[in-house]
Amino acid sequence: MDNGFDRLLEQFTAHIDVERGLARATVTAYTSDLRRYIAFLRARGVDRPDGISRQDVEDYVAALDADGESARSKARRLASVHEFHRFALGQHMVADDVSATVKAPKGASTLPDVLTVDETARLLDAVPVEGDDPVMLRDKALLEFMYATGCRVSEAVGLDLDDIDLGERIVRLMGKGSKQRLVPVGGHACAAMGRYLRLSRPALEARARKGPERRAVFLNKRGARLSRQSVWEVVKAAGERARIDKPLHPHTLRHSFATHLIQGGADVRTVQELLGHASVTTTQIYTHVSPENLIETYLTAHPRAR
Repeated sequence: MDNGFDRLLEQFTAHIDVERGLARATVTAYTSDLRRYIAFLRARGVDRPDGISRQDVEDYVAALDADGESARSKARRLASVHEFHRFALGQHMVADDVSATVKAPKGASTLPDVLTVDETARLLDAVPVEGDDPVMLRDKALLEFMYATGCRVSEAVGLDLDDIDLGERIVRLMGKGSKQRLVPVGGHACAAMGRYLRLSRPALEARARKGPERRAVFLNKRGARLSRQSVWEVVKAAGERARIDKPLHPHTLRHSFATHLIQGGADVRTVQELLGHASVTTTQIYTHVSPENLIETYLTAHPRAR
């Protein structure tokens, strides 16, 4: 029987999916978090949105802590709760937002895995392209493209042929919430992409079993659009060939792209736009400075350091 929670959750899901246009993965995460929250409330006898108290929200956060949730997970789940309560207030289903003053737990911020410039070069050069193997040409183009643009893996596999202009050295990426942005593509990546599109993609497209794939840029061995899992495998294989002893995943190239730009003098706002971050706060994690650079800067800049 619908006691108010089910209807409100259905309306909220439609709101973030249709009206706000959030990514499917984000909608799924919100829904999962809120189902857990509602189950917690029902278990303690709260059966309507207007019956929730601030103490209920605080106890929910405490329950997450008791379950061993990481600080990041707790913060994400509480963010879902905050959005849910704000929506309920906007729909006039509650008189006030009892979650507003409940703060997310503080946790140590962790820096992303980043490759040095030398390690990145080794990774990109680890794909042999002396011959005309269409898969190797594709892998080389894929890795060069991801590092050149800082794209997400979903943006790489979702890339269509009409999204990229190698002549103008620019690409249109579709980010979270269906937000588009234009990003420059460097010379090395353009060269690798041009070779792939001329020599490799037609060969892969010819292998299609259900008709040729006319739109996707990156194809798998069977001529279909490349999957996210396949990108993980390409990055992992290149890392093994380059003998890089660091955790490697597609996002490592995105992290490295941002970090190298910051270290090269790019301002945070520009990097924010290139990455497609909604908030500059998310981008600021890349402004971390290595101890070596910190010491060098201090010795050269401070008037009484020597």
